[in-house]
Amino acid sequence: MKWLYFILSHSIFIAVCAVALTFQTALLLKLHISLYVYGFIFFATLCSYNFYWIVSKAAFMSASGIPALLRNEKTGLMILFLSAAGALFCLFQYPLPAAFIITSFLLTCVYTLPLLPFRPFFVFRKAGVLKTGLLAFTWAYVTVFIPLQKTYLQLSSAELFVFTRRFLFMLLLCILFDYRDKAIDKVRGLHSLATVLTPAQLRAVVYFIFAVLFTTNFLCPYYAITFAQSVALHISTLALLAVYFYSLKKRDYLFYYFIVDGMMLFSALATYIAGI
Repeated sequence: MKWLYFILSHSIFIAVCAVALTFQTALLLKLHISLYVYGFIFFATLCSYNFYWIVSKAAFMSASGIPALLRNEKTGLMILFLSAAGALFCLFQYPLPAAFIITSFLLTCVYTLPLLPFRPFFVFRKAGVLKTGLLAFTWAYVTVFIPLQKTYLQLSSAELFVFTRRFLFMLLLCILFDYRDKAIDKVRGLHSLATVLTPAQLRAVVYFIFAVLFTTNFLCPYYAITFAQSVALHISTLALLAVYFYSLKKRDYLFYYFIVDGMMLFSALATYIAGI
């Protein structure tokens, strides 16, 4: 099992999930995406997550403990630099418009700001709803906008449909992690949707998002998404709701980083199988 923990703890699995969601975008919108674009999204996700975890571990430590942390995070730092090099290599092979790269980079930086131990950035720790929404938006942006290489105003109705559903799908996943981290976020003074809302309010938000996702599945034929793919999206939505109910009790590391994150891979695989 050590290899599985290594893949999960160094964000390799979640980088695979990012590629899977990008592939799902290609399936739903009938796009041909270069392998280098998939490679860039894989390496960029791997780089950003390892960067975030190293910063998050350092943020709440004393200055004297940081050198020891960096020594213990040699593997994470190696993956960070190698993935950055991989992302740059893919960009050299298939240059993406700079605006999309810069936007993705800025979104990652903004999400990291609440962790920085500098007083001017403490205000970001109170932006609870924005924190959760920002992460969901970043995932939707990377897995929809970058493959399309279009601005928001250039999106067709079908592309906007896929983007909106991707954002809501990722928002549900983010809420699950917010709920898990609620106690430690309160100790650290970090706000999220789960710390700002009461449990009843959070449930209402989850049910509302689920209802929107489930009902909009019936609109798929209007956007040239096949019936089989629509069924796959229904199954993915129901599976995500089941995972939400299962998460209401305390679960272990594998549940969140394999099952919850794995919902992205499951949704993409279901869409692929439906298209065969």
